[in-house]
Amino acid sequence: MLDANFWKDKSNSQKIIKEKKFYEDLVSSYEKSIKNLKDLDELYNLAFDEKNIDVQNELLTNIKDLKDLVKKNEIKCFLSNEADSLNCYIEIHAGAGGTESQDWAEMLRRMYLKWSSQKKFKSNLISEHKGDEAGIKSSTINIEGDYVFGWLKKESGIHRLVRISPFDSGARRHTSFASVWVYPVVDDNINIEILEKDLRVDTYRSSGAGGQHVNTTDSAVRITHLPSKIVVQCQNERSQHKNKETCLKMLKARLYDFELKKKEKENQSNESTKSEIGWGHQIRSYVLQPYRLVKDNRSNHESSDPDKVLDGDIDQFLEESLYLNK
Repeated sequence: MLDANFWKDKSNSQKIIKEKKFYEDLVSSYEKSIKNLKDLDELYNLAFDEKNIDVQNELLTNIKDLKDLVKKNEIKCFLSNEADSLNCYIEIHAGAGGTESQDWAEMLRRMYLKWSSQKKFKSNLISEHKGDEAGIKSSTINIEGDYVFGWLKKESGIHRLVRISPFDSGARRHTSFASVWVYPVVDDNINIEILEKDLRVDTYRSSGAGGQHVNTTDSAVRITHLPSKIVVQCQNERSQHKNKETCLKMLKARLYDFELKKKEKENQSNESTKSEIGWGHQIRSYVLQPYRLVKDNRSNHESSDPDKVLDGDIDQFLEESLYLNK
């Protein structure tokens, strides 16, 4: 940062400043935890000598809180992979089951947007295909913030919902599935070559919110990368040119994510992920009936308050998934 040319490359300087703040916060929290531990130890010894049971019990609670804080900081240390500091895209696709699954897909999107809002991160809608009666068939959102991809990368997979259907006149219990795929927004320092001859570009009319421009011009853009069969689409901008520009950024991100998966020996393409939106492949289950429980099938972490989870309180699951994979 002391280099005279540091501020000339705005993108790189911002990245370094973000990393610097992240590590400074970690070190500061560590030093504060050490100081608090020494203070608690001294107070506990005094309370023990004076046989003050109330103070001892209060200090035990404080020690538990300190232990939880140390664990959170330990998990933050796991965000050290190449792409963890990047922003991310989240794609959500409804599984088989019509309106039920489409409504569930929209509930998942709301959950991630709520989580983003609670973290004071910036989010925006890239594209959506609305359901026939309710919900969404598919949607892509972009979330920008500190280490967003690192936090959300383990959310990719099948999410299962069990509830009494609000769309069933017989009030029967239904099981719905939706797939979530999280991939990083690639910055300018990462070189991904995309050849024009490898692309098929289609335009179509936008749907959903957007004012008078919607459904009047073919402003929405869909790009298919022929070698990989990856498809990206964008409709949130009024301009076809801007939508195409966003699509190319998403395609670059998808190709980069594909290479990351290969490096991690997780060779699993988007097509194979989408083809298994059903039984036996879910990473997390959200049960609203006959009991109330959210359970992650990888870490076995559970929450008995699904309403809170669906309102964006997913940090506990994100932390456990990061902890599990280290």
